[in-house]
Amino acid sequence: MRKQIAAANWKMNLSYQEGEKLLDDILEAGIQLAPHQYTLFAVPFPYLIMSKSEVANEANFYVAAQNCHHKKSGAYTGEVSAEMLQSIGITYCVLGHSERREYNGETNAMLAEKVNSCLANGITPVFCCGEPLDIREAGTQNTFVAEQLRESLFHLSAEVIQTLIIAYEPIWAIGTGKTASTAQAQEMHHYLRAVIAEKYGTAVADEIPILYGGSVKAANAPELFASPDVDGGLVGGASLSAPEFIAIIRALK
Repeated sequence: MRKQIAAANWKMNLSYQEGEKLLDDILEAGIQLAPHQYTLFAVPFPYLIMSKSEVANEANFYVAAQNCHHKKSGAYTGEVSAEMLQSIGITYCVLGHSERREYNGETNAMLAEKVNSCLANGITPVFCCGEPLDIREAGTQNTFVAEQLRESLFHLSAEVIQTLIIAYEPIWAIGTGKTASTAQAQEMHHYLRAVIAEKYGTAVADEIPILYGGSVKAANAPELFASPDVDGGLVGGASLSAPEFIAIIRALK
């Protein structure tokens, strides 16, 4: 069975003390993950070492960075490289989140460099893709998202790409008042897997976990995660609540 993953994205939230308490509250629930189930905590850079220490003795609980720079080193004040993350034992990194694409101008080509840098340092990318409202309304979402995959990931070998995690974000359904249905989520996940299969074959495509990043909550997680091509969620706001995120973890297939 493919990996089923509950990934928390704290974004720029919580003080150090609040983050530490949130992790304590979640871990104290005593969740026993099956071998194919994983939980990731994508936390702000200052909390990486603390968070890694918190989950150190927990099976299949891991810490992820929320981003890294696309260069190995240099005069990039305020940036963090994949090599730096590797040096403190971080093994997952979120790349290409819609907020970084929008606010920081990250391009598909730049993200290809970030993917390469992470892989060179033994870090698994959690690669985000997804379309904004104007693209969805124009009906060109499939072409748009397929291009994100092709330009950032399709230089990789079949052996390497199947080690990645992909997260689909329907940007048009976040903060717009519009809602993405479970059927729409499944439809896009199925399409993404088909795009990968066309390039690499079905066996490779079937190995890659594809997470849903469209306002996952405890209330909708069981229905979403039951979809055949939805392998968990990249969770924003709901991951800041211990009861909510515990319920989401427990909804994994």
